[in-house]
Amino acid sequence: MADEEDPLSQFDISKEETDKLVSEVIRFILFKFHQSSGTPIKREDLTQIVTKNYRQRNLATHVINEAKKKLSNVFGYDLKELQRARASSNGQSRLPQSQSSVDSKSYVLVSELPLEVFRKHVVDETTSPMTGFTFVVLAIVQLAGGKIPEETLWHHLKRMGLHESDEHNPVFGNNKQTLETLVQQRYLQKEKVSGPEGNTLFYDLAERALDPQVSEKVKDYISQILKNDVAVVELDD
Repeated sequence: MADEEDPLSQFDISKEETDKLVSEVIRFILFKFHQSSGTPIKREDLTQIVTKNYRQRNLATHVINEAKKKLSNVFGYDLKELQRARASSNGQSRLPQSQSSVDSKSYVLVSELPLEVFRKHVVDETTSPMTGFTFVVLAIVQLAGGKIPEETLWHHLKRMGLHESDEHNPVFGNNKQTLETLVQQRYLQKEKVSGPEGNTLFYDLAERALDPQVSEKVKDYISQILKNDVAVVELDD
């Protein structure tokens, strides 16, 4: 009966040791996520925090689950597991960097705070340009049907003053690297497709962009732009 009531009995580990492991995992998640500007955290990195000193089966899973609960209850974050990226519709293989990103489970932190509270107390104004850039790029890809050739994407971005060759943008610095950041953060994934004229690089929506919370916001963003365009046309008339 005691074993059923105490989940730690199956691991032969004290509550103090478990709490310490949970704290180490949480500390790693918070530091890593903010240090890497939102790049997903690999489950294997969290597992190694536990397995470097403990070999009990399923202990890492238990610790990660406890960390997830505490992140929600104490910090107001959901440790959200990213779903595996969609298989390519044309059967072509993705670039190695994209493939390696989906071979193992990974997580991102998503705020559970009400939007108005999050904007007032959490949002860092210095990240606003990157947020805007992300929404613009995702909207362009979404309007293209979820997949767009690299050349076409840069064509649209150039109309906004963002050139692929610009490495000294006053806001973003290296524009090409800024776009690559969206790949690292798993909003986009890159795919090479072979054709009669050679290989063409495509960008399509990745796990985070396909998440309902993000995709609905992108749709609202597109809808708002279309409404504004209609209003401008009516004024011109």
